[in-house]
Amino acid sequence: MQLLGTVLAIIAFGGTTIANAFQVSPSGMTVVLDGISYFVPPTPVASFSLGHSSQASSLKSAGTLVPFTFVNANGRSFGVSDLDSAISKNGAADDVWSKGFLSGVYILSSASHSLKPGSGVEVILSSKDTPLSKAIPPGPYVVDTSSGSIFEAWRLYSDENQSFLYGTIPDGKGGFTELSANIEGAATVSVAVPSRLYFTPSAQKPLAGARIAIKDIFDIKGLRTGCGNRAFFQLYPPKNATCPAVQRLIDGGAVIVAKAKASQFANGESATDDWVDYHAPYNPRGDGYQDGSSSSTGSGTSIAAYPWLDYAVGSDTGGSMRGPAGANGVFGNRPSHGAVPLDDVMPLSPELDTAGIFSRDAKSWKVAGDWWYQNFTQFNKFPKTILFPTDEWGSSFLTHPPRAGSADAMFNAFIQKLEGFLNTTRTEISLTTLWNASSPLIANVSSPPPPLRTVLNTTYADLITLDQIALVADPFIADFKAAHAGQSPFIDPAPLARWDYGRTLDPATRKPEAITNKTVFMNWFQDVVLNGTNEETCSNAIFLYPQSSGGTFYRNEYISPPSAPFGFGSSRIAVHAEVPDMVVPVGELPYNSTISLTTETLPVTISFIAQKNCDLMLFSLFAALQDAGIVNPVITGQKMFT
Repeated sequence: MQLLGTVLAIIAFGGTTIANAFQVSPSGMTVVLDGISYFVPPTPVASFSLGHSSQASSLKSAGTLVPFTFVNANGRSFGVSDLDSAISKNGAADDVWSKGFLSGVYILSSASHSLKPGSGVEVILSSKDTPLSKAIPPGPYVVDTSSGSIFEAWRLYSDENQSFLYGTIPDGKGGFTELSANIEGAATVSVAVPSRLYFTPSAQKPLAGARIAIKDIFDIKGLRTGCGNRAFFQLYPPKNATCPAVQRLIDGGAVIVAKAKASQFANGESATDDWVDYHAPYNPRGDGYQDGSSSSTGSGTSIAAYPWLDYAVGSDTGGSMRGPAGANGVFGNRPSHGAVPLDDVMPLSPELDTAGIFSRDAKSWKVAGDWWYQNFTQFNKFPKTILFPTDEWGSSFLTHPPRAGSADAMFNAFIQKLEGFLNTTRTEISLTTLWNASSPLIANVSSPPPPLRTVLNTTYADLITLDQIALVADPFIADFKAAHAGQSPFIDPAPLARWDYGRTLDPATRKPEAITNKTVFMNWFQDVVLNGTNEETCSNAIFLYPQSSGGTFYRNEYISPPSAPFGFGSSRIAVHAEVPDMVVPVGELPYNSTISLTTETLPVTISFIAQKNCDLMLFSLFAALQDAGIVNPVITGQKMFT
């Protein structure tokens, strides 16, 4: 076992002056075992005494730090076949454990064993002859033979897609600290993950051991919140509390392993033009040089890139979950507004902000959703009405069969399978026609209401700019100036353009008008389009629209300067209606890459909208569709499917 890190030694000096001047904080060490880098945390999880062990001399001769595999014999005797079974199980279930940890074997059992050293196993201990100071789960550990201390082993991975600000580890005090370890020679951030063998999910902790990355607008105790801005990150100290939304995940057993990059102050940014303070994360799909969308860019790209990561948390105000889910070809959701509390989360607009979670698998996505969105009711029956808005799909979609191999053909094939699963057929609707016939804004029968795109053209832009200026921009700029002799902080082009627009508005008139327009649309969409709620299926209908269609968005192509986000389209429906909008991968479309000069593929995804607070019904539907083979898990890397 090769030691790469620096072992800290505390040197005692006489007197009190020097002792008070220095504060030594051990930060663990990095070790390499069979070519793989591991982080060994500074605090042992247990210990044993070697004083009376028959294996004491063998253990000490094996070295100062010895990799150990702890196995649970469940009170029975333990032999060669049992060890072979444990090796096979560990190798299949865990990416941290390896056969290198068989230098020592510790059998968690008070019964006798029949193992003998050999075949790489140098030391064999058991609870019977060498009891532990406290119970620990099976898995890979590192033992300090000089003290008998037992340390966990966390595997180090490199963030090659540049999705993260930094890796994180628990600080042992209910908070977290930045990971100090790094893989030798790596030019990127390293992330440490604990062994999956340490955890057993339960009803009380369904997310036990799940590795999760958190978007860097959520406060976590012990860590700085940067919001994609270097000046903001440096100005404010580490947080002294974890926001309730993230704490709920921790309470469910999740392990926070990294802070994920966000586009600045959660405003939409494009990779080439807008990301100035930090480099935009890389979308792993296709040629690897497509934009990863925003603002939950780091969260979306990481779950598409890294098989060792289970979930990534982001936020969605105007599309910041759904855009990255579509671009990176993963499951991602904008929940019903108010699904989780957003205290201690940087606001873009409290009237619109939501928190979502990315996954690669519909069934594990359901586990996370069922736990996180605890105030919703579970439904296992599904609506029979599939709303197919011709405004969003094109009126010729049904009358003219989509071209074979096109994104439309993939959408159509998926919807046909969904129709068969639900034993129904899609219902064509036109939002424009419905609005003209039933809008609350109809003045009289001879005067049609103003178009939706006119009513809601500035609603989103007005709310996010006015809210963020008051809640984030102005306080931050004032604090920065006070700390830097009147100097202003740097702001990326996108939030700066939006704030400039917001400063031209009168908050006393524009915000009430925006909220009124939003409320009118929300009530109309929930009552008229989705047709209310249902006792058995929660929502009376499911509304479908295309999320991503396999189109290219090269990160090396320049675009026009950013501006205020005017307009209304399908992605704004859930924003204003406060309903869930969940993205599901359905296929991948070939394209000729100008980067690799070969044929690559990009994601084709579809969005499901349902009635407000019917989120868990949708999670159950997607899990059932996956069981039926209609929805499929995605893999990491260039392609979504094997």
